[in-house]
Amino acid sequence: MDLLSLRYFQAVARHQHISRAAEELRVAQPSVSRTIIRLESELGVPLFDRQGRRIRLNEHGAAFLRRADRALAELDDARREMADAAGDGPGRVAVAAETLLQLAAVLAAFRARRPGVRVRLFQAPMGSMLRHLRSAEVDFALASQPLTGPGLCSAEVAREEVLLAVPLGHPLAGREQVAVAELAREEFVSTPAGHWQRSLLERLFAREGLTPQVVCEGDEASATPELIGAGLGIGLMPAVARPALGERVPVAWLRLDAADCHRTLTLVWREGSYLSPAALDFRRLVLEQLMPPAS
Repeated sequence: MDLLSLRYFQAVARHQHISRAAEELRVAQPSVSRTIIRLESELGVPLFDRQGRRIRLNEHGAAFLRRADRALAELDDARREMADAAGDGPGRVAVAAETLLQLAAVLAAFRARRPGVRVRLFQAPMGSMLRHLRSAEVDFALASQPLTGPGLCSAEVAREEVLLAVPLGHPLAGREQVAVAELAREEFVSTPAGHWQRSLLERLFAREGLTPQVVCEGDEASATPELIGAGLGIGLMPAVARPALGERVPVAWLRLDAADCHRTLTLVWREGSYLSPAALDFRRLVLEQLMPPAS
């Protein structure tokens, strides 16, 4: 077993696809296939279940991936630490987030403080953010919903109220507040499963023993208020969007009579991971600029 085999396995496990892993690694597909077969032979167990050309990580593969991610992350940390010690360039900071909007002001301040530092941003759903963290592809994740697990540290940096937006003229438009149970027959505009808006919607409905009727879903969360205003349905929106939209989008805003109807932004990093001086500065800026003042 060598490092190259682990890198190949990690890529195949991430994509669940030999060809896509080979494209990422920029090597021939047969080379990846042979490496995986050789690794499985060496370990004595199959790491993937195969059905024709399709492969899926099995329980042995998932267990091995957790340890391979940890081992490769430690090596990547060591490499970055030695590069910083040798003064090899200004360094880099990598961040994964569901939405990048909240990072704009932080990045501007960081660029001014640390000119020349390479910044890599990944817009990713929750599952991908966790994989990015565990494989040390990123230093931090800015999560809009709970991201927990062994070996993770986190700090809450912001909490935003989430409101219900409905088209003008909708029967609820004149209300100030509505209960979730009253929305059982309503049609919703939302984001795909896994995104914070959809997760919050499903969580609120599940408490009432209900399932929301989502009639329109899309990755472009910024289009949600426009679609609501056009009458396609109703939907959840962060309260911070209300002043930005103003009267440009014809929607009415209501509060939901439900506990925890808010979005919590949390900065997450791996426990014990190496954070470069640049990464430490970035974390400090996030906590200074996004974290609400203590009451």
